[in-house]
Amino acid sequence: MDSQTSNRPGSPDGKSSAWRALPAGIWALGFGSLFMDISSELIHSLLPAFMVTTLGASMLTVGLIEGVAEGSAAITKVFSGVLSDYLGKRKFLMILGYALSACAKPIFPLAASVSWVFAARFIDRVGKGVRGAPRDALVADLTPKEMRGAAYGLRQALDSVGALLGPLLAVALMIWLANNLRAVMWIAVMPAFIAVALLLVYVREPERTSADDPPRAPLTMADAKRLPLRYWLVVLLGGVFTLARFSEAFLVLQAREVGLQVGYLPLVMVVMNIIYAGGAYRAGAAADRVSPRTLMFLGLILLIAADVALAYATSTLIVFAGAALWGLHMALTQGLLSKLVADTAPAELLGTGFGVFNLVSGVALLLASVIAGSLWSAFGARATFLAGATFAAVAAMGLLAAQAAQRYHHHDQNSTRM
Repeated sequence: MDSQTSNRPGSPDGKSSAWRALPAGIWALGFGSLFMDISSELIHSLLPAFMVTTLGASMLTVGLIEGVAEGSAAITKVFSGVLSDYLGKRKFLMILGYALSACAKPIFPLAASVSWVFAARFIDRVGKGVRGAPRDALVADLTPKEMRGAAYGLRQALDSVGALLGPLLAVALMIWLANNLRAVMWIAVMPAFIAVALLLVYVREPERTSADDPPRAPLTMADAKRLPLRYWLVVLLGGVFTLARFSEAFLVLQAREVGLQVGYLPLVMVVMNIIYAGGAYRAGAAADRVSPRTLMFLGLILLIAADVALAYATSTLIVFAGAALWGLHMALTQGLLSKLVADTAPAELLGTGFGVFNLVSGVALLLASVIAGSLWSAFGARATFLAGATFAAVAAMGLLAAQAAQRYHHHDQNSTRM
């Protein structure tokens, strides 16, 4: 009994050793994310400057491209999530999504106009959409419920390490290749295909206990009704939260605005991802023990602080401070939202649950990025970041109101019983 207890993530020993007990498949998923993010962030940390300086795109165009790309990913996630529940198979769809993203990478260095970048971002994000919900559901399939926070946190932490290494490589390669943006983007192609090979070989889908059951029908209204109210509240929270968190491309562009040279712009993403990678696992593991509402509220406060710092930034140092706060809020909230979805959606509808959640969040990100680009074009960078802070404040107040309503409901029920 003692040995079992010591391995539980909630026990004193388990806090530090929970990651050792996670299944090998979770590690493989994490390293697959790491290599794909090295490729993606190597490109994306340079892409805003590439679009604005080399291809002549406006801020509104940058916001539109980023928003549409993320929106298309979100719509795709619904279908891939539902399909993974219907087929009872996650790995095939996940690999397909990673392969689509890998095949999109060579289009970036070949781009002769903004429309090429748009096409590449669209294919890349559709790939992300295809893999996202099945992968997140597969994490839940592979992991005991009491360790899900640690599992999502570990995968997110390794993902963030890749997102850190990508911009670092971008800076080093820009120095080595004399700011040749296209040559650097070509080098980014290789890690994407390594990710696909890694996942193909090392991820094993668990046997399903319902394997002998007849195939399920596609998503119906009856399925939607089976998703409980607390799940829909998580979806609503994620949507409002995402409105406050537009594309990180605008962080890079703000650094350019205050005078950082093009070759060093990826350092903004480096700073953000150092904090993100360092905090994601600990925050995910904490979500198995601490009130999710507390962590979410703290994340929103940090996002408000990040937006305010970026809005009033007059030097690169302040931009880096804002990026660090942004990374910390991401560490506290992204794995947490995945855990909340996994905990509130029925097991047989996990893929669907993640798909619907990502759809709502993706549409919110589309709106947020278009609004951010429009505000920047019309009123400047400060208006963009202050609008983000306002949305985050609204989400924080909504969270407090929901907590107060829940306490009142419990108090009212207790009074009725008496």
